[in-house]
Amino acid sequence: MIAEPDVALTDWGLAVECAVLARSIAGVGPRERRAPAVAARPWLVLFFASTAVAGATGGAVHGLFPDAASLGQRVLWPVTLLAIGVTAWGAWAAGGYLALRPAAAGIVARLAGVAFVVYAVIAWRAGFAFAVAIADYLPAAVFLLVVFARRYVVTRDRGFLLGAAGIALTFAAAAVQHEGIDLDRAHFDHNALYHVIQAVALYLIYRGAVRALALAA
Repeated sequence: MIAEPDVALTDWGLAVECAVLARSIAGVGPRERRAPAVAARPWLVLFFASTAVAGATGGAVHGLFPDAASLGQRVLWPVTLLAIGVTAWGAWAAGGYLALRPAAAGIVARLAGVAFVVYAVIAWRAGFAFAVAIADYLPAAVFLLVVFARRYVVTRDRGFLLGAAGIALTFAAAAVQHEGIDLDRAHFDHNALYHVIQAVALYLIYRGAVRALALAA
């Protein structure tokens, strides 16, 4: 029996959505090695794929292993937070390759990798508190927001506006979760609502990413 069906099912729904988006991103954009977007694509795939992992394991924690002392939660919750850290890494690197020259973008990607290692150590020492994951992801999300917004200002392309709106919506989703805003505390609490808003936000981010890759063709 699922312990928190609203939270677990919406988390698993996010996992399925992001797995599909990651697979779709892998096939978008130019294939020539000289195209700058070639370097951005795998990081965008990583962004969505790691979010899928976080949704899958987070849903398992909420739905199947609600006891903090259970082996399932002790294994899967750290995986969830590490996956969020990988998502932040992917956001930094993807944003770098979409906005900067290849050499500078490579530096951003490597620094983000170092930051992920530091984050993993801090998260472990903090007992894998969710607040640590949010603090790690927030700057990366802001960076990606700036990248999409800047591309929209330059091109006036609606796809980049959708991408920026998606990032902004993730902040709104985080606020809903932080403030504990429930539609129905017994059947659809703030965590489930957070997941639903995130699902919309991630699709909008996907639209922005697809547009960036398509224009590079």
